[in-house]
Amino acid sequence: MTGTGICTGRVAAVTGAGRGLGRAHALALAAEGAQVVVNDLGVAPDGAGSSAGPAQQVADEIRARGGRAVAHTGDITTTDGAASLVATALDAFGRLDTLVNNAGFLRDRMLVNLDEDDWDAVIRVHLKGHFLPLRHAGAHWRAEAKAGRRPDARIINTSSGAGLLGSVGQGNYSAAKAGIIGLTLVAAAELARYGVQTNALAPAARTRMTEQTFAATMAAPADGEFDAMAPENVSPLVVWLSSADSAGVTGRVFEAEAGRITVMEGWRPGPTADRKGRWTPAEAGEAARELLAAAGTPQPVYGAR
Repeated sequence: MTGTGICTGRVAAVTGAGRGLGRAHALALAAEGAQVVVNDLGVAPDGAGSSAGPAQQVADEIRARGGRAVAHTGDITTTDGAASLVATALDAFGRLDTLVNNAGFLRDRMLVNLDEDDWDAVIRVHLKGHFLPLRHAGAHWRAEAKAGRRPDARIINTSSGAGLLGSVGQGNYSAAKAGIIGLTLVAAAELARYGVQTNALAPAARTRMTEQTFAATMAAPADGEFDAMAPENVSPLVVWLSSADSAGVTGRVFEAEAGRITVMEGWRPGPTADRKGRWTPAEAGEAARELLAAAGTPQPVYGAR
């Protein structure tokens, strides 16, 4: 493996690392010296089926390049699967320093056509699939801290522009990705005392999840041109956030696309009116109109027509 060695000596677990962004993150972490647990259930784009192949292939690719990696094919949306992810890191490498939550799939429908099963499945894999690995890794690091071995640990969660702005036809996915941002903020606050930093990333890249939904935007460029939507463009920020060099950075949300990195700034108080007493409905409406006139224009929802 080649690189600067920014993650030398660290152990990282990456969920959904068999393809797309997760694979790019796993390879980039290994190239910078990390030992990697490659998690992937090997499902279809809609979450159907399973296969050990994708995780094993990435682990084999890392080892072929001179790195160290093991495959983990457990379902991280279950308690046993998430616990075994942490256990695999400890058994294989003796420690865990970084958790990159990345696993996900899509079941897109307009809201009036979105059935309960498709809602539950996407919330489960994205939101619960972030919570359970985070919970088990956090419990491990808390135990280490209480035993006098304070970790220098990192959690990188994967949100989306859909979670920041909404996305037409992706109500389940948008809700899950917005929930991940809330989970990130809580984890950053709760786990800081144990030496854990938690941040979130909203990436834009060409993956199985995006190449159909946003086909024109995600199209590969002509030969010799910069591939702005390559997943590998996002991974350098993930590597840095995974490393000790990111000390002091927690509770932040970054957007990463092509050669651009943006610190996202979420809900903040805007124009305010306070009459020091109760409004009538008409008065509240008049005040709201005045406040809206003074406020900035919100960004459009993805895919809005």
